[in-house]
Amino acid sequence: MEILPGSAPRPISRIQKNILASSERRLLTWLCSHLPRWVTPDKLTALGVAGAFAIFAGYAASIASPKWLWLALAGYFIQWFGDSLDGSLARYRRIERPSYGYFLDHSCDGIATLLILAGIGFSPFVRVDVALLALAGYLLMSIHAYLSARVLGELKLSYLAAGPTEIRFVLITMTILMMTLGPDRMVFPEFSGFDLFVGGVATLLIGLFVGQTLVTAKRLALIDVKRA
Repeated sequence: MEILPGSAPRPISRIQKNILASSERRLLTWLCSHLPRWVTPDKLTALGVAGAFAIFAGYAASIASPKWLWLALAGYFIQWFGDSLDGSLARYRRIERPSYGYFLDHSCDGIATLLILAGIGFSPFVRVDVALLALAGYLLMSIHAYLSARVLGELKLSYLAAGPTEIRFVLITMTILMMTLGPDRMVFPEFSGFDLFVGGVATLLIGLFVGQTLVTAKRLALIDVKRA
């Protein structure tokens, strides 16, 4: 459970049904039990943001050499470690600061996603406009999640059986293909296969936002009718 920030905090439920959720939870619990005391949730949050900067740098520098993509791959691991463990460690040690954690964690998620997609857009593999469309799709889904937390008390952390960790695996696979295939594999005169893939993900995210908005609006309308 988390607490929604505000003058009268209300509990919100974390809904996470992605494929790797249970396995990842066991791994995170084991890691939390072995982390030294000097490692704190705030330090892990900062580490996650540092990993996002490494991802950005790796993609942006790949315009000089695809070998820089190794930095992006290392950044994904660092970003996962920090981002996944900060809240887990706070809950494991029972030192949660619900309002502070909610605000800081999701703010850093936004910064990390901006860095990752900006880096992809600055790379020679994906057009900037396509990467920005994917960023818009992510931000729309974030808006939906935060609004749902406010009006339903539910924070949905996965969609279509995929959450942040599954998305990282997809991006890691795409990065390995970038290293293997190079930037010059054009499917259409102005679009590469990587453009089509990232554009497809962007379209899926925007479609999910529209669909989830309609579903949630219908659910809220029924709730309001019952309350009337």
